Amino acid sequence: MKKILLLLIIGGIVYAALSYHFILTDNSIKVLKKTNLTFDNTYVDARGRKQAELYMNPALLKAGIRNIFKADGVTIQK
Repeated sequence: MKKILLLLIIGGIVYAALSYHFILTDNSIKVLKKTNLTFDNTYVDARGRKQAELYMNPALLKAGIRNIFKADGVTIQK
């Protein structure tokens, strides 16, 4: 029984890593649904000036990273 429970927990963690971006900001952790099931950019550090670099990542842009930061009042102009 313990093995089945452990497999379910591990399966849930793997599914979350495949399905969501976890973005660490200065104030909190934001969760953004991925557009494709991949392990790329599962954990993203967006503290400080690193937020501008996120706008150059096509996978994060497609997932809607601008909306996450717009809600916090952070905008980056050209």
